[in-house]
Amino acid sequence: MKIALCQINTTLADFKGNQAKILKGISRAKQEGASLAVFPELAVFGYPPRDLLDKPYLIDANLEAAENIARETTKNFAVVFGFVSKNETGVGRGLFNAAAFAADGRIRYVQPKTLLPTYDVFDEARHFDMGAIHLPQPFQGHAIGLTVCEDIWSVLDFYGKRYYQFDPVASLKEAKADCIINISASPFHLGKRNMRRELLCKTALKNSLPVVFCNLVGGNDELVFDGQSMVVDREGKILFEGRRFEEDFAVVDLNKTAPLKKLSSPPDIEEVHRALILGLQDYARKCHFKKAVIGLSGGIDSSVVASLAVEALGPKNVTGVSMPSPYSSKGSVADAKSLAKNLKIPLQSIPIDDVYRSYLKTLKMDVRKKIPLAAENVQARIRGNILMAISNQTGALVLSTGNKSEMACGYCTLYGDLTGGLALLSDLPKTQVYELAHFINRKRKQIPEAVFNKPPSAELRPNQKDEDSLPSYAVLDPILKYYVEEHLDTKAIIAKGFPQKTVEKIVWMVNHNEYKRRQSPPGIKVTSKAFGMGRRFPIAWEYRR
Repeated sequence: MKIALCQINTTLADFKGNQAKILKGISRAKQEGASLAVFPELAVFGYPPRDLLDKPYLIDANLEAAENIARETTKNFAVVFGFVSKNETGVGRGLFNAAAFAADGRIRYVQPKTLLPTYDVFDEARHFDMGAIHLPQPFQGHAIGLTVCEDIWSVLDFYGKRYYQFDPVASLKEAKADCIINISASPFHLGKRNMRRELLCKTALKNSLPVVFCNLVGGNDELVFDGQSMVVDREGKILFEGRRFEEDFAVVDLNKTAPLKKLSSPPDIEEVHRALILGLQDYARKCHFKKAVIGLSGGIDSSVVASLAVEALGPKNVTGVSMPSPYSSKGSVADAKSLAKNLKIPLQSIPIDDVYRSYLKTLKMDVRKKIPLAAENVQARIRGNILMAISNQTGALVLSTGNKSEMACGYCTLYGDLTGGLALLSDLPKTQVYELAHFINRKRKQIPEAVFNKPPSAELRPNQKDEDSLPSYAVLDPILKYYVEEHLDTKAIIAKGFPQKTVEKIVWMVNHNEYKRRQSPPGIKVTSKAFGMGRRFPIAWEYRR
């Protein structure tokens, strides 16, 4: 049996657009001689739907699109796709995250998702009910077992523990399924590529069943779905692996396809680069932004954001704004100009000296001997207001430039450098921002060399350096990883060789700056634990050993 994997990029609640993509995939699958076409999880509705599921008219529109898709099937051509189905039992929340098996012009079987993730960025039990029955579907002499995303993850350990006792794949094998199809919306984070390979190969080998995995691709808000659809034979060998970070289509014959001799494994930083570009492209496109505006300070963060924006949107659609204050160095202003020239983007220069002096006079601030924190923050807020004014005038999306290290420690200004519609680097620690900058320059020299060589500084007072307020990033970033991503306490982090006072200070800063992160723009998730929808901490809390 020839199976077409249709790895598509969907938009939430765009039923006409999503339906059109699915119908296009069906048409191509028929032309290339496939008997079965497979599409991702919730391909009709989009993922993650979140509280859009509270709107009955959207559920109905999704069901109408599903029926339209089913009508394109025949006795000899079937389609598996994800949609929202209704739970008609009268008990529960009333909805299933389901896989449709369509043939003969109708939806012949609906397989609800059984394992509903409620960790990290997932909260499916908020809206969906669990499926309980797993029946293989007969088609062209095969018994096809249907699973939805998490249903296939029960065999894998997470941090030394398994999340689920029940294994839907084992249940389908017991029911005499002879192959497993898994439709997924599995988002990207570093390490996910090899995790999926291990999962699918282990599942196939354990059950002695071939596994067909079709994954979503594209950006939706904070999440990027990277594709990597796969087919694995019953011996746990990968027969096919789809492209990452782009739509893909392939027809695979389970009986005639030889295992791949070599798998593509690009460096992590290349994957981060592609994830951020796709995330920005889709965020702008799906939110109807065509242009972006960025405050260019001459520092590493704004340089990287500008480079990514140019690659994602094109140089004609990106504007840089230089907003020097009395404390901006001549080198930083020159670096911003050089960057804009290298990227071939327009650069507006709007000095903030006069506005800053006006603020000082109005607020009666004396900065002759010492620059108070309030005066530093005033500069950041002036810049934020200027960028938002340009956004209002032009309709451009403001891209904020803060990184994960700064966001974690609150080394950022509310309504200042936190201003923006998307925080592109908010899940990249500062050390990784430098790594990404070097990767960008290996492809094409864009970021001036001087940007790499000068010490990081907000330049809000004379001779200011980030290390005046924070530990060196080489020390800070590993501590943040242990605390934020690996959930270690201060004692465990200190035991790894870090100074006690430094660790305690950083942990305190992370805990007491949640209020800033709650008011910051959404960012693109690239690590296993990002600030945002996957880290739901209270603002007011206190823990003392």
